[in-house]
Amino acid sequence: MANSDLIVGLEIGTSKICVVVGETRPDGTLRILGVGQAPSRGVRKGEIVDFETAMKCVHEAVVDAEQKSDVMIRSVYVAVAGGHIQSFNNRGCVLLPEERDEIDDQDVEDVKINAREVSIPAQNAFLHSIIQHYQVDGQDGVLNPVGMLGGKLEADFHIIHGVRTRIQNTIRCVKELPLEVEDVVFSALASAQVVLTQHQKNLGALVVDIGGGTTDYILYVDGAVKQSGAIAIGGDHITNDISMGLRIPMARAEKLKTEEGSCVLGNCLPGETILLKDDSGFAGKEIERETLNTIIHLRLRETFELLKRTVEEEPFINYVGAGIFITGGCSLVNGIDHLAGEIFEMPAHVTHAQTLSGLTSAVENPQFSTAIGLLKYAQAVQVDRPRRGITRIFGRFFSGMR
Repeated sequence: MANSDLIVGLEIGTSKICVVVGETRPDGTLRILGVGQAPSRGVRKGEIVDFETAMKCVHEAVVDAEQKSDVMIRSVYVAVAGGHIQSFNNRGCVLLPEERDEIDDQDVEDVKINAREVSIPAQNAFLHSIIQHYQVDGQDGVLNPVGMLGGKLEADFHIIHGVRTRIQNTIRCVKELPLEVEDVVFSALASAQVVLTQHQKNLGALVVDIGGGTTDYILYVDGAVKQSGAIAIGGDHITNDISMGLRIPMARAEKLKTEEGSCVLGNCLPGETILLKDDSGFAGKEIERETLNTIIHLRLRETFELLKRTVEEEPFINYVGAGIFITGGCSLVNGIDHLAGEIFEMPAHVTHAQTLSGLTSAVENPQFSTAIGLLKYAQAVQVDRPRRGITRIFGRFFSGMR
C-alpha cells in the first residue's frame, strides 16, 4: 500500500483522544484500517490546559492506532474545537481587467482573499473560508466560474476563525511527537462530512456534535454552510451534575450516565431505584432512577435551549428542512433526539458516520464521527489540491494571517 493513500484523523477531545487510520481505495472509497484511543487528560472544554500531559495522551492514542492498523503514522489531520471558535458570512468581489474577460483560477483565489479582508480580533486566525455561491455579472447559482466570460466575479463565503494561540497549542502538541500536521479542521465541519448526505445538506440540516467538553454545531442551507460555532457545554457537565447531585464519585457518575441514564422524564415506575455496589472508598448507594433522569434532562435541556438561542441570532434555522442530526459521545444518552426535537420543534435524529468500509464498530459509534469525518475532509481536499504539509499550516498560524 502506497503511503500517500494513508489518511489519519486525530481528535483531541475533552474525555478521549481518538486516532482513525484510513486508506483511499482506487475507486475513491475510504476504508478504515484501525482506531486508536486513549483517555484524555490535560484537556478542558476542548482545549489543551496541560501541554505535557495532553502530549502523552496523544502519543498513547497514536501508538494504539499504529498497532491496530499495522501502519506507521507520520502525518495527521487534526480537529479543533472550543468556545473560542466563531464564524460569519461575507462576500468577496473582484473586477476583471478590461483586456481580459475569461475568469481563471487566480480570479477565484483573489475573490476568496477579498472576502477575508474584514477585521477579526487581532488574536484570531482564519481556519476556513468555505464557498457558498459564486455570482458572475449578477448571475446567481454559479458552481464553478473558471472558464466563464464576465467582468465581475462575486462569491459568498462562510468564514470560520478562532484564537490563534489556542490553535497553535494543538498543532504544537502534535508536532512535538513528532508528527506532521496536514491541516487543522473545525470539528463540526469534519463530522458533517460523514453524518450528512449531499441531499440532506441541500434540504437544510443542523449537525450538533456533543462531546465531553463542548457542543459544536454547523448548519447547512441549500447545500452550503451558513452558520457554525461551539458552546462550552458537553457531556462532562452532565457527569459533574450527577456527581454533585447524588454525591457520588465522578467515575461512578460517568458509568451511571452511560449505562443507566436517560433524558426522558416520567417513564420510570414510581420509586424505581438503581443500586450502586460498594467499592473501595465508596460505601455503595441506592438512588432513584427518576432523580438521575431529571439531572440529565435539565442539563441537556439547558444545552439545547442555549444552542437554539445562539442559532436563532441568524435566520437560517428557519430553512432547515431535513432536521437536526445529533452525533458525538453524548448523543448516546437515551431519548436525546426527542428532547432536541421538542425544543427546536423539528425532526431530530441521532446519527453516526455513513458509507465507509472497514471497522463497522467504529463507523457506527457516534463518538468517532469527528475523527472519521477528518478522513473524508482530507480526501475531498486532496482531490482539490496536492498535499502541502506543515509549512503552510505553520506559515498560517505562526506568522501573520494571509
